Amino acid sequence: MRRIDEQFLETPFYGSRQMRLHLRHQGIEIGRCRVRRLMRKIGLMAIYQKPRTSQPHPEHKIYRSPTQVREQQKAEIIKAA
Repeated sequence: MRRIDEQFLETPFYGSRQMRLHLRHQGIEIGRCRVRRLMRKIGLMAIYQKPRTSQPHPEHKIYRSPTQVREQQKAEIIKAA
């Protein structure tokens, strides 16, 4: 656990798979599930870029149903008056 913690301070983007490979290169035979369990026990989570699901792509076409179009036209007419 100490080695996992020390390495995580240097490379916080290492998940359980990369951490296992790093430990194997140091000569420690350990499985990924054990590394994952120990990282969870210590409270370590890898840093990675989260998906940006709330931002639509600018090239996406916004579909509007005929009802939505009529409601928008009514709102524009009321606003103009």
